[in-house]
Amino acid sequence: MPHRSTGNRAAIKDGDLLAAVDLGSNSFRLVVARYSLEQLHVVDQLRESVRLAAGLTATGDLMPEKRKAALDCLSRFGQRLKAIPAERLRAVATHTFRRMRAPQEFHQAAEAALGHSIEVVSGREEARLIYQGVIQSVHESGRRRLVIDIGGGSTEFIIGERDQALETESVQVGCVATTLRFFGDGRLGAKRWKQAVTEVGAELQQFAADYVQRGWGEVIGSSGSVKAMLRIAHEAGWCDRGLSAQALARMRDRVLQAGRIDDIDLPGLGAERRQVLPGGLVILDAAFQVLGITQMEFSETAMREGVLNDLLGRAQHRDPREASIAALARRFSVDAAQAARVEDTAFHLFDQIASQWSLGDVEADWLAWAARVHEVGLAIAHSQHHVHGAYLLAHSDLPGFTRGEQQILSILVRCHRRQVALQALRSLPARLHQPVTHLIVLLRLAALLHRPHSSETLPALRLGQDGAVLALGLSKDWLDAHPLTAMDLAQERKYLKPLGYKLEPC
Repeated sequence: MPHRSTGNRAAIKDGDLLAAVDLGSNSFRLVVARYSLEQLHVVDQLRESVRLAAGLTATGDLMPEKRKAALDCLSRFGQRLKAIPAERLRAVATHTFRRMRAPQEFHQAAEAALGHSIEVVSGREEARLIYQGVIQSVHESGRRRLVIDIGGGSTEFIIGERDQALETESVQVGCVATTLRFFGDGRLGAKRWKQAVTEVGAELQQFAADYVQRGWGEVIGSSGSVKAMLRIAHEAGWCDRGLSAQALARMRDRVLQAGRIDDIDLPGLGAERRQVLPGGLVILDAAFQVLGITQMEFSETAMREGVLNDLLGRAQHRDPREASIAALARRFSVDAAQAARVEDTAFHLFDQIASQWSLGDVEADWLAWAARVHEVGLAIAHSQHHVHGAYLLAHSDLPGFTRGEQQILSILVRCHRRQVALQALRSLPARLHQPVTHLIVLLRLAALLHRPHSSETLPALRLGQDGAVLALGLSKDWLDAHPLTAMDLAQERKYLKPLGYKLEPC
């Protein structure tokens, strides 16, 4: 059987529309682009200042007024996206979604309002996507660059070279959260400012030495906060290009002279940005000091363009998730031949039943990746290696993967042998229960049939379902010659019963 590759989605053609939705902690943004002559051309953009981070309580609950504002915004975005196929659209959520105490209920309501699934990404994946967006608009100088993106709830720091992000860090300080934390009553003062810069600087010290050692030749800011500060500095005549350390110091002095946030009066500063400027300025002030920055340039493109570029790359078989799985397998010395055998058998079964089970390209990707690393936990210990592997998949940095995708892979590996972890399966959103259950069955059967780690070719396999009966066709002569496999299949009947299946030979 040929080795099954992922990325089987239809190719993007000239004239196709793609869309990205960036659900940040300060603003929700939507960008629509047309693919033409191997390039993406933006045809529409929407932005709404939702300030979701301001509605998150200390316990991680979302205030009702912010919930309503977010859902109303997503509903408006959904109207614009109705004509765009689901496979040409990605909606990505960041820091505030990550911090919610019980996100499932709001997440489901948000997806219903948008009319599309929403992916929650980790801080480092957010940083990678930001870098992919920034390189779409900056001139390629050949020099290593430091990118800083100040969001509403977190700030990302990336060192990259050409199209590769070399170092990614996400720090839980953003313009909304920092403003509320240090200037929540609207008052400004030198003492508070010093405390704020000191505490934010301490957060940056965790990685500052490593970053400085790596070094960079240029610094680029990519957020709305940096854009606003750049406009202020230029309209005030404090610098001619970019944002200098001297201009930043003059801006800080003017902000402190105002005494209150509502009284900040700077050229080019709008009322909306005024409310979060102090937090953004504190973060940049600390970053300039801790990292020794003297000059920063600006990129108009950021995370949403990075999401678009990633979406295009997946369709053109440049999916970073492929490289992440391959790197994980190499790092933990996964038996590549065994993984390929299990993957091939899993897809031999998949192809027979995918239509009946409504499994498509997305599920095919999940199954392929899980098969390639289903034994990754053996690098830790043979005993309970499926549990060790699940932990590695859930907690490793896997560029390209969302948190939800890593959770799915973790569950598939956790459930590929022994008793099925029903509690883990039930932790998924309800819409994923059935497809992931189906993939668990396929991976379990494939792993079981290849348990001897032998290169021996399997006989013809047949798989079908009739009600609760799952019929697996295998030659009786072959089973008689492989009594241990026959015994494992008999045991598998007990393991599959809680999933609602009765495994029968046919």
